[in-house]
Amino acid sequence: QVQLVESGGGLAQPGGSLRLSCAASGFTFSSYAMSWARQAPGKGLEWVSGIYSDGSDTYYADSVKGRFTISRDNAKNTVYLQMNSLKPEDTALYYCIKSPDSDSLEYDYWGQGTQVTVSS
Repeated sequence: QVQLVESGGGLAQPGGSLRLSCAASGFTFSSYAMSWARQAPGKGLEWVSGIYSDGSDTYYADSVKGRFTISRDNAKNTVYLQMNSLKPEDTALYYCIKSPDSDSLEYDYWGQGTQVTVSS
């Protein structure tokens, strides 16, 4: 079955960096687009970034554009989110999401999430 396991979250200071990873299994990873989304306390789910199956196209929410970078390694079945210049408002539970096809950013399956806290 589809499994998505996020890691790399933790506590970071404002202006700091973290790199999230999502290890995927149970499907042909290289055939599907992947995304990251987040949910802050008391707020709804916010889409953050997406990448097509072959890595040719990447997309970002305006709130993270220029600070976050999504990438993938299809040989390792892993998608990453490099987060730089972190702000307190980036504090949230971050989810890795599988799309239902190669070039859409719709939600199909998601993992359990990894907590990111940005605080001094």
